[in-house]
Amino acid sequence: MTDTTMQTGQMTGQLAGTVLFYGKPEPLSVENHGALGVSPTDRPYEFVAKSHIVPLTVTEFAPAALAYPVIFVGEQRQPVAVMGLRPDQNLFVENGLFKPDAYIPAYVRRYPFVFANDETQQRLILCVDRDAPFVKEGGAQPLFEDGQPSAFTKQAMDFCNSFEQERLRTESFVALLKELDLLETREATFTPRDASGQPAGEVQKIAEYYAVSEDKLRGLSAEKLVELRDNGALGQIYAHLTSLQGWDRLIALTFAKAAATPAVANA
Repeated sequence: MTDTTMQTGQMTGQLAGTVLFYGKPEPLSVENHGALGVSPTDRPYEFVAKSHIVPLTVTEFAPAALAYPVIFVGEQRQPVAVMGLRPDQNLFVENGLFKPDAYIPAYVRRYPFVFANDETQQRLILCVDRDAPFVKEGGAQPLFEDGQPSAFTKQAMDFCNSFEQERLRTESFVALLKELDLLETREATFTPRDASGQPAGEVQKIAEYYAVSEDKLRGLSAEKLVELRDNGALGQIYAHLTSLQGWDRLIALTFAKAAATPAVANA
């Protein structure tokens, strides 16, 4: 079992895997980061502006569903919030800030901190992204005080520890969906229309993803549905299904952004 207690210091092994947004995660230590701090910035979420999907934990489905489609992607069926239709465009981040009505996932809020695996010691260790522009020498919120993690760093540790517990809970939720064979492949499509609202072209596929099959959900036994209700999974499933109405909003936002962007003149 992996130790999820809060740790800082040198790792005896290597960082395992890569993590979205983190360019240079380093194990946090007073020797290497004792003079560093985090300074306020007027563009705190600039690092999200080029990402059209952001991972979610299962307990975030309901608040995220108010703003984004919540879907499952990849071999691991990772739940994500869809924030744009193009890989390099986030429709909910402008000038380094999330729109006021947009939910900010915990995955984003923990940045520039993250837990990484120390496979040799079988533990998780706190890291900080040295590429984060607001992590700098003499920053307003010091990472260490008197050679010990500061209150700010301890708060970050607590948040990352809570996130890790939610991540494990999410893995269990996805495993349950797989066990019940509830996930199916779906497509998000768009039909071009003319000024009068009539179809004006071929249907276009804008995304392919995994979602819970409502037919398979209805096919479960009454006992299994009660079990899903009582353990909270059913509510999360319905939040995910409701969120899929958000594809239309993404399409509308994409057209609005395109209309507001000046055309580039041909050379």
